[in-house]
Amino acid sequence: MLLTLKRRAGRARSGRITVRHKGGGVKRRYRLVDFGQEKIDLPAKVIALEYDPYRTSFLALLEYNDKEKRYVLANSEMKVGEELICSEKAQIKPGNRMKVKNIPVGTMVYNVELVPGQGGKIVRSAGASAKVLAQEGKYTNLQMPSGEVRMVLAECFATIGAVSHQDWRYEVIGKAGRSRLRGKRPAVRGTAMNPVDHPHGGGEGRTPIGLKYPKTPWGKPARGVKTRKKKWTDKYIIKRRK
Repeated sequence: MLLTLKRRAGRARSGRITVRHKGGGVKRRYRLVDFGQEKIDLPAKVIALEYDPYRTSFLALLEYNDKEKRYVLANSEMKVGEELICSEKAQIKPGNRMKVKNIPVGTMVYNVELVPGQGGKIVRSAGASAKVLAQEGKYTNLQMPSGEVRMVLAECFATIGAVSHQDWRYEVIGKAGRSRLRGKRPAVRGTAMNPVDHPHGGGEGRTPIGLKYPKTPWGKPARGVKTRKKKWTDKYIIKRRK
């Protein structure tokens, strides 16, 4: 299913720009992705692999045996014509989806649920995969792409394999126009501005920022500052990322 989303160009409901350097871009349609794949024990066939302008990975269009079609995240080994299934326990094959308690240790997974029945929430970007480290009672230990180790309820579903398009980060944009088509406007360096416009501004010629650490245009620390707020899933983290 395709939707048309309203373009906000970095502006909040008040009309003020809250995220800089956004605007323009070609028109694009949003594909509704089935992150939960709640059609249990119903085989599906991959009928197409498609580009999605709203995400880094490719999408696979599945046609179920009841003739319903849905988009899912494509894995790196998926091919048109192959059959997949979402079941509590299924064959260990890339693209099949099952409960993490039934996935062997050492298997790579993606599109992992955090709350059973709510659909995949983590490990969804291009090339990403998590590793099943251990099965401990009602929890399964997963190693995230960042290196973080966290517990996930064993009743949660996950898909076998790794997300497609792992080379996306190496793609060369090539020209400014292609960035503009993606909705990215030019970003001006703080050191090129006047002191009134940015903490890094001012000085004669190319001068250092003159501060102990870099700052945002609003004077907050810019790099190496923890921005993660306390989240309800923090208690499930066994080992933090490096």
